Amino acid sequence: MRGFGAEDLIECYARGVFPMAEGRDDPRIYLLDPDERGVLPLEGFHIPRTLRKAVRQDAFDIRFDTAFEAVVAGCAEPAPGREETWINDGILSLYRELFQLGFAHSVESWQDGELVGGLYGVSLGGAFFGESMFSRRTDASKVALVHLIAQLKAGGFILLDTQFTTEHLERFGAITIPRAMYHLRLADALKIKTGFPPVPEGMSGAQALQSITQTS
Repeated sequence: MRGFGAEDLIECYARGVFPMAEGRDDPRIYLLDPDERGVLPLEGFHIPRTLRKAVRQDAFDIRFDTAFEAVVAGCAEPAPGREETWINDGILSLYRELFQLGFAHSVESWQDGELVGGLYGVSLGGAFFGESMFSRRTDASKVALVHLIAQLKAGGFILLDTQFTTEHLERFGAITIPRAMYHLRLADALKIKTGFPPVPEGMSGAQALQSITQTS
């Protein structure tokens, strides 16, 4: 009997289910479909003034899918306020497969030739499922998030799933919606044909901000 693989995980995402482990050293993987779901609306995405300045100044070189495994490894590292991680070896292996199949993606912040922050997630139809983010320099992951939003809007995506809401994400406008509503939004998003990133060469900070604000 074959084990749970990347294709099974893609089917789970299409049903609104996502994986998580209890801890880095716990080999078990759980599939979750919580009663409430966190989403980050693409329209009305809020960018704080100080972050807007960092984006406009192109404080980081933003790249896509050039260091996927390094981004996931960065997200798995303990950090202040996040001493425990849910990314175990099984999770790492599954997302490596998803990346090879073209479903998983990374948005990376580079500075002086060094990866200093970023995020990763899964793209399916017009939905992007954000998984985790990390930062080793001030605003590195936040700038990556802004560029993610710009790419999603440029590509016609309509759903950014954050799984849960946090105080950090609420600053950008993240909200919690009931599971039934989430499933309806997901069904609509899966009907859309698009790809990620729709602008492979990336955008300047000014272009990213324009992409976000022109229809918000």
